[in-house]
Amino acid sequence: MSDNTFRSGFVSIVGRPNVGKSTLLNRILGEKLMITSDKPQTTRNRIKGIHNVPGGQIVFIDTPGIHRAKTRLNKFMVEEALSSVQGVDLILFLVDGGTDPAREAEMIREVLSGVDAPVILVMNKIDLVPKGELLERMSCYGETYPFKEIIPVSAATGDGVEQLVQLVHGLLPEGPCYFPDDILTDVPERFIVAEIVREKIFRLTHDEVPYSTAVVVESFKERADGLISISAVINVERESQKRIIIGKKAEMLKRIGTQARQEIERLLDAKVFLELFVRVSGEWSDNSRMLKEFGYE
Repeated sequence: MSDNTFRSGFVSIVGRPNVGKSTLLNRILGEKLMITSDKPQTTRNRIKGIHNVPGGQIVFIDTPGIHRAKTRLNKFMVEEALSSVQGVDLILFLVDGGTDPAREAEMIREVLSGVDAPVILVMNKIDLVPKGELLERMSCYGETYPFKEIIPVSAATGDGVEQLVQLVHGLLPEGPCYFPDDILTDVPERFIVAEIVREKIFRLTHDEVPYSTAVVVESFKERADGLISISAVINVERESQKRIIIGKKAEMLKRIGTQARQEIERLLDAKVFLELFVRVSGEWSDNSRMLKEFGYE
């Protein structure tokens, strides 16, 4: 292939919950497209992020964290992640650089069993790892699986991310431009809006509430004056969770709505009227019909 070869392909980002997959992809894209929080299992669906580079296009696939699943929702999330390692051109396996490699070894071998695509191990959060320990941990990971490369990065600071992107691009095959070069993702705006609302719930509430929440955008209309009117329902599993999300004198719901509206306005570059409702949908995370209705099956 000549130097003028256009390289493109699909790259799946996998790993445990809370290792920084979404933060890494946001850093690569230069935009906050994937929602993040300090709580595990924030990402629930596979989401494509499209990154154009000189001479190529990289389609990254952000995935839910791989964990032990109990409810139907959790099983859906793990299946989304595990299925993403098939049929792609390259896999980025993310680990927390501060975690003992021996703890990850069995899971890495299990997830990558039977995988044909080359795998890059990405050690994230190296800004939190003592310098003297980094090379030793990289060596330990090298004994776990025949990785194509082992790359240390910090998604939070950007350290090593550009080098990772260059490596990924160089490993992709010759291929077409799969998406127009002016879009960042193939998911609809409704989906991103629902995710933004859910992120604010993750950030502003505690304990079990975020994990029992599903957001559905029921109305998305652009008015003649340019204002975008959005109506969304926050589904929870119990009345106690509804009370927490609404809060005293509806203060919590107002905070969620205000923060979500501000971010949606930046995303859409338009003024937004956001109306939020809270509904109790008992045990929805273990109900097939509701999971399908909420976009998880």
